[in-house]
Amino acid sequence: MAEKNGGGDPADEEEDKNDDGSGEEKKKKKHSDPDLLMCLLQPCPAGSDPEYIGVRRLLLSRKSQSSIHRRRDWRCNGRGYVAFRNYIRRPRNWERDSLRTPSLQTTPGNSGRWIPPPSPVSLLYDVESWSPGRELQSGSQPSPRRASFSSSTSDHDRPRRRVEQPAYSFVGMHCIFDQCRASVTVLKFGHMSSDLLAYGASDGTLTVCTVSDPPSILKHLNGHSKDVTDFDFSSNNQYIASSSVDKTVRVWEISKGLCIRVIYGVSPQLCIRFHPVNNNFLSVGNADKEIMVFNFSTGRTIHKISFDSEVTAMDHAHTGQLIFCGDGMGCIYSVSMNSHTGVLSRSHRHRSSSRRKSPVTTVQYRSFSLLARGPVLLTCTQDGSLSFFSVALEIQGYLTLRCSLKLTPRIYSIRASFCPLLSLEKGEYIVAGSEDSNVYFYDLTRPKHTCVNKLQGHRFPVIGVTWNHGENLLASSDFYGTVIVWKRSKSG
Repeated sequence: MAEKNGGGDPADEEEDKNDDGSGEEKKKKKHSDPDLLMCLLQPCPAGSDPEYIGVRRLLLSRKSQSSIHRRRDWRCNGRGYVAFRNYIRRPRNWERDSLRTPSLQTTPGNSGRWIPPPSPVSLLYDVESWSPGRELQSGSQPSPRRASFSSSTSDHDRPRRRVEQPAYSFVGMHCIFDQCRASVTVLKFGHMSSDLLAYGASDGTLTVCTVSDPPSILKHLNGHSKDVTDFDFSSNNQYIASSSVDKTVRVWEISKGLCIRVIYGVSPQLCIRFHPVNNNFLSVGNADKEIMVFNFSTGRTIHKISFDSEVTAMDHAHTGQLIFCGDGMGCIYSVSMNSHTGVLSRSHRHRSSSRRKSPVTTVQYRSFSLLARGPVLLTCTQDGSLSFFSVALEIQGYLTLRCSLKLTPRIYSIRASFCPLLSLEKGEYIVAGSEDSNVYFYDLTRPKHTCVNKLQGHRFPVIGVTWNHGENLLASSDFYGTVIVWKRSKSG
């Protein structure tokens, strides 16, 4: 009677209706995998356990399918580590429906990137819909142009008042080193280190200290007779290689505080870097318009390449196969380097668009940026121009200008640095010193109100800035030898 009167379960009737069409195909597709059946039905070798062979083939088949899905997810998310990580952590469809708020839905014109989301979980799927080609301001219509702009601002721009906590807020000063009696021209934290700090001064001295409790000075490295222009830590933080205006390159053993090698040149040595993969190579840019590669162990010259002007700043890509350098005329070069032989070859050049050519003071490479969806390069010139490039590694480091910022022209060679990534809803932050004795934070994704925060504590022009590996400490140095280590507040 139940079958005749239709008293069955409505869900079962609905499934029976769907089984006539697409349901039949889905079941057939689900239960019939020709590749898997061929793998399982292959004859087993003589003397082997058929059950073991079958189970092994089944596991190998499933493993290959899962790797295909992972590669497909990787391609769909821009092949970036951060995007892939957030893609695999995103909520499932049923979680997404329950957590999504109707007023902040992700649309092509309003990705929610610049609006504080109702919950942290929404950021995980919000990144999939955002692309650099869309307008940077929330609520605007999509634009076919790329997301780049040029902006003019001064160091005295007030930070934009916002309801939430300002970007890169600090709880105060962690420690101060003020024993130096000359201008601190460059300072850096140790490689992958959160407490080892070193700084070079215009009197030729190098100071190595620790910022862990209690902060203290470890070594004074005396040997240069003129300004220390640059230095770099080796990958194990046992050695420091420094360049100077006195035309020498010196290699120091930190534990003993001794200079173990001196390389003499014919012109002032302006910038220096260890090779990130092969620390036996030492790249040095000088005022003789050259980059020279030295053997760290012997001090001999391996290779050199010439440019149009003096090489004032440089940085390596994370692979070690590219060197990015800036010259005294504001040009940026991409140089290919063989990691085995040390041979250099020029690849690309990006000319400065300004009429007045100014030397490059900062060249800094970052392996990933959410704004560019790939590697990026930051450059700063003495006339106050900050430039943000995307790097095409597959085209030998070809540079594409994404955005630029014009600050007040400088008298001193003031440096800038990338800031650590805050979170997915934030922009691209840069920290730089200033001649008004403040440390400024800029967001390159804002055409207006670019300055978002500043630190006040120095009495003289701030020349150098650097972050530690833990990204909780920022060190800054000024013209009269004071080094301040700022402690960053914990992000919510």
